[in-house]
Amino acid sequence: MNTAVTPTEHPVALSIPAHRLSVVVPMYNEAENVAPLAKRVHEALLDYPHPWELLLVDDGSSDGTPGELEAAARHYGPHVRVVSLMRNFKQTAAMQAGVDAARGDVIVTMDGDLQNDPIDIPRMVGRLLNENLDLVAGWRKNRKDGMVLRKIPSRIANRLIARITGVKLNDYGCSLKAFRASVIKNVRLYGEMHRFIPAWLATVTTPRRIAEEVVTHHARQFGQSKYGISRTFRVILDLIFVFFFMRYRARPGHFFGGIGLAVGVIGSAILGWLAALKLFTGASIGQRPLLQLGFFLIIAAVQFISTGVLAETLARIYFESGGASQYRVRDPDAPDEDDAWHKPGQALPE
Repeated sequence: MNTAVTPTEHPVALSIPAHRLSVVVPMYNEAENVAPLAKRVHEALLDYPHPWELLLVDDGSSDGTPGELEAAARHYGPHVRVVSLMRNFKQTAAMQAGVDAARGDVIVTMDGDLQNDPIDIPRMVGRLLNENLDLVAGWRKNRKDGMVLRKIPSRIANRLIARITGVKLNDYGCSLKAFRASVIKNVRLYGEMHRFIPAWLATVTTPRRIAEEVVTHHARQFGQSKYGISRTFRVILDLIFVFFFMRYRARPGHFFGGIGLAVGVIGSAILGWLAALKLFTGASIGQRPLLQLGFFLIIAAVQFISTGVLAETLARIYFESGGASQYRVRDPDAPDEDDAWHKPGQALPE
């Protein structure tokens, strides 16, 4: 695992290999943050030596966010694209929509609440490409959030996720991440899975190509956080699914079948002992709770093994089919390939 690097002020590294960059920002009811965010991204990437685009994903906002996003796109030009979801599909689906729409060789994701700082993007992309990595995840080492409702639950979740998934990172919850597009586009995100992106990437690449970078973190200035303590319970459920998917995705029959065999052995042992007791001692076993427990375990074993067979069948269908998308985009645009990029040296609009 690569070590973290402390952020420092420095110009854009001209040694970054040639690529095209897509910056994806999911937003939900962040009307006050749209204009400052777009400005910060353009200021941070003004001297970026390679073409880049900014994708602003409206996750079915109910305030003035859609209008602000369209205004930003008109102001800055075609390299700023708006992806509008038909309703609120939550952050994970919005992030997936942005990744699907991105055309760059490198994809950077970040939050739209101005807590992530786009000044860190060139450094993260440079490390991704120069060190031949597939993911550079942000680490909010000096996090500007509340201790009880945000920091403590996040630390517990980070340690639990790292222990279960085997991908050792200090901050799974930071949305500021830099990916190779060829890798992240092989991963489909559902539920609250944006927190587990490093673990999901470990299913298609080696953890040795996953690193983290200390990034700047600001206190929220406008709007309200969309997350509370209730998110912890959803994260736990998703973590169980991640564990199962990482370990038994291609062989779910081993998981359910293993449980079924273990339960079946215990049930068979109980019934065998009771049968021997009846045959050799003549003891009455009809009213013993162990008899009921033995039959219950045998039935449970049959059900677990049957579930394993069905799961193996579904796994084959999963791997042999394309699958359906978990979101719907309203009026997707198709910008011209040559014009819809911010070119090196291009001036900002007045």
